[in-house]
Amino acid sequence: MRRAIGIVLASALLLGSLAGCTRPASQGAETKPGQGAGSTTEAGQKATGKTIVVGLQAEPTNLDPAQISDYNSSRAADGMFDRLVRFKDGSTELEPGLAESWDISQDGLVYTFHLRKGVKFHDGTEFNADAVKFSIERQIDPNHPYHNTGEFAYADFTFGKVKEVRIKDPYTVEIELKEPYAPFLSNLAIHAASIVSPEAVKKYGKDFTKHPVGTGPFRFVRWTPGVEVVLEKNPEYWKGAPKIDQVIYRPVIEDQARLTEFEAGQLDFIVGIPPEDLARLKQNPQYEVQEQPGMHVWYVVLNATKPPFDNPKVRQAVNYAVNRKAIVEQLLRSTGVLATGPLPPVVWGYTKDVPQYPYDPEKAKQLLAEAGYPNGFSAEFWVPESGSGMQQPREMATAIQADLQAVGIQTRIQTFEWGTYLDKVMGDKSSLPEMFEMSWIGDNGDPDNFLHYLLASDQAPPNGFNLGYYSNPKADQLLKQAQRLRTQAERQPLYEEALKLLVADAPWIWVDHETQIVAYKKSIKGFQLHPTGVFRFETVDIQP
Repeated sequence: MRRAIGIVLASALLLGSLAGCTRPASQGAETKPGQGAGSTTEAGQKATGKTIVVGLQAEPTNLDPAQISDYNSSRAADGMFDRLVRFKDGSTELEPGLAESWDISQDGLVYTFHLRKGVKFHDGTEFNADAVKFSIERQIDPNHPYHNTGEFAYADFTFGKVKEVRIKDPYTVEIELKEPYAPFLSNLAIHAASIVSPEAVKKYGKDFTKHPVGTGPFRFVRWTPGVEVVLEKNPEYWKGAPKIDQVIYRPVIEDQARLTEFEAGQLDFIVGIPPEDLARLKQNPQYEVQEQPGMHVWYVVLNATKPPFDNPKVRQAVNYAVNRKAIVEQLLRSTGVLATGPLPPVVWGYTKDVPQYPYDPEKAKQLLAEAGYPNGFSAEFWVPESGSGMQQPREMATAIQADLQAVGIQTRIQTFEWGTYLDKVMGDKSSLPEMFEMSWIGDNGDPDNFLHYLLASDQAPPNGFNLGYYSNPKADQLLKQAQRLRTQAERQPLYEEALKLLVADAPWIWVDHETQIVAYKKSIKGFQLHPTGVFRFETVDIQP
């Protein structure tokens, strides 16, 4: 959210995974919906082609990739768009996308991309350097004629270092940066760097989210809010047409309801499997279950702008107060890895040599007394009903509430629908509660995508997803320095040092790093999980 956040966020990814998004109105499309075997269309007609119906955890909030900041939207929209570079299947290593090749100047400031010829957008218009320049400048130039067509939550993260975009010829484009920025190439592979059809944006304006047009393996058919997003294969895709005819994304908020629909044959592919049902699904020969360590973190944001969480001792106290190990092992049935900080172990830059917060209620009480709260305090606690990477948000909130109550902290839980929740946590700073849940799924496999984007002072909304408005100048300096260095070997010690500072300061209650788990019908062949959490169906087939 994707990603973070949120996407989050979040992120991520949000990653992990977040907001600034608009809620879509009802819509239709000019194209005719395809139909697929084993499912029904919105009108209840029997499908006839190869179709995969995916059960999402929440309603997508946007299908304009430049505006997406949550996981469900990213998953639904990803197949419609390409980027200049792309992550390889199964990893965050880079390979050519819409750019066949690229060169980087010796000073690390100028990136020259040599574009693929003969590629068409789904509306029949040509992909070229003009489309690249348009897609970038639309997000970052407030004077661009189509800058007002969206709210671009990822723009600063993805393109904030861009000084100028220059067209050298119809199939060569230069991007000059203001300063060296090591993650830049990886950032160009995330959803916000998707190349959109300029003509479609000009035609639909703010309604482009209802009529998305890219160059990807699937093209848009329709989005019926609350019901489904329908995509069909792009027979002219530059890498070859997909083997399946349709992908349908349906929001089913309740995990148990989603599982029930899956086992009844109404869904072909699901996420968010209740942990207590996982073993049973694995034993069923009709289904395939895939698992992969996730670039994910689930956490509770502690609002550093409001007492008592402006005091680091209070933030440390609540980390000691929550039995995170019990949540992971008992509530989540070990479908995640216990977190020791904000960075997942699968992301380079990680170190476990950081301050530890074992479950210790007496230590929590001691710190609360030292901070001037010997009798505890009351706090408002926001919780989403569901959402990308949110695992079991209400159940986890209830467990955290009980642990905090045991040390004298009374929390009032308030729940919201996912889209509303994202708008609220990214909204008015003064209206934020003392604490609220969030998750982030990494976008690009770089630690900068977690540590800088989620916790640096300059990444508070609307620039990024530092939703608790936390600030640590020394950590900021280390994270900024790490962006300027070119190799992982040079950057690694800086991230390790920054992690120690951040964990000691405890801006969140970090709980776990979720394992990516999906279940699907055995007839779906060739699917492979991706570390970023998006679903790539372009090489998948359906066989009896």
